[in-house]
Formats: sequence, C-alpha cells, structure tokens
Amino acid sequence: MTKKKEEAEEVLPKKEEVKEIKEHKEPVKATFAKERVLTESSDNARELYNQSRYGELLDDGRVQLSLIEALYLLEKKKVIVYDARNKALDFESFLKKAQKFEPNFWVRYCVYRDIRNRGYIIKTALKFGADFRIYDRGVKPGEDHARWVVFPVHEGSTLTWYEFAAKNRVAHSTKKRLLIGIVDAENDLTYYEIKWLRP
Repeated sequence: MTKKKEEAEEVLPKKEEVKEIKEHKEPVKATFAKERVLTESSDNARELYNQSRYGELLDDGRVQLSLIEALYLLEKKKVIVYDARNKALDFESFLKKAQKFEPNFWVRYCVYRDIRNRGYIIKTALKFGADFRIYDRGVKPGEDHARWVVFPVHEGSTLTWYEFAAKNRVAHSTKKRLLIGIVDAENDLTYYEIKWLRP
C-alpha cells in the first residue's frame, strides 16, 4: 500500500464512524400543537427539511411536521417533542395523542416508517386524494414528480370494488402508480402495485 493511500485512510473516517458522527447531533426541539408539530428555529431543524424533506419550512425558520413525521423523528431520536405543559413526550404518549386526531394513525404510521426506512421520501398526498405520495430514491419534492401514491390498509379491513376503483382512478388521473400497503397483525407490510391494463 502506498504512503498516500495509508494517509488518506487515516484521515477519512470509516463508514461506521461517519454514522456515529452524524448521530451525535443534538435532537431538534419541537412542540406538539394540536394536529401538527412545530420545531424550534435552528440550523438542525432546517437541515431535517433540506436534506430529507421532513415537514414544511415556514417563513420564520421553523419546520412544521405532520404528526406521522414527528413520531418517526421522535422514534429515531432526531427530535424531542414537548406538550403544552413543556413536558417531553415519549413514543407511547405521543402515539396516544396523535391517535385522537387521526383515525387509522397506527396503520398509516407503519407504512410511513417502512417506506422511510427503505430510503424513500414520503409525503402526504391529501390534494391527490391519497394518504401518501412516494418519490424515487434520490429525488426530492420539487425536483420531480412523485412516482407512487400509497393507501395504507389493515389486513382485517375491507374495500368495496367501488372504493378500490376510486383509488385506481386517483392514481391514474395523477399519473402515478398505485400502491396498497397492507399492514398485518404483527405490523409487517406487504405492498401491491396496481396498474390499468388495456385489453
């Protein structure tokens, strides 16, 4: 091995060390405010938005997170969420509060967490009539369109043919692929991609 290569290896941290360095950042402080979570105005908060598109960046420098985004970041220890009494919420207490505001919250969260853990950016898709929209790996919202719309469903729930067709129409009209994310009793996920076929 050449001397230059040895020196480069000493200077550049190994992959595990890089991960450790990134994880030592201070968690972003945030406040649970009814149906949303607002972060402090800080560089770390803005970095959550800029790098991975968590939440929406507000004019005052804070980031507004959906309840699902906030719970995911809380689970990953990237945020500390405080309630109205300035008490830090743990995962379970945050989940209980969120379930009061959003029906089907846990099923939706399971799908959100799984997609994020796979390295995709996932955002709400209410204006498209879907739960979420998913971007290809490496694509950020605003750079290109989402590739899929996804509907989280619990394995025990039922869909009528009319509801199923409506979901297909939403995906087709927005020029996106339709994913149904099925969450089973063990919170494992199975995805089905549905496409229109012309005979």
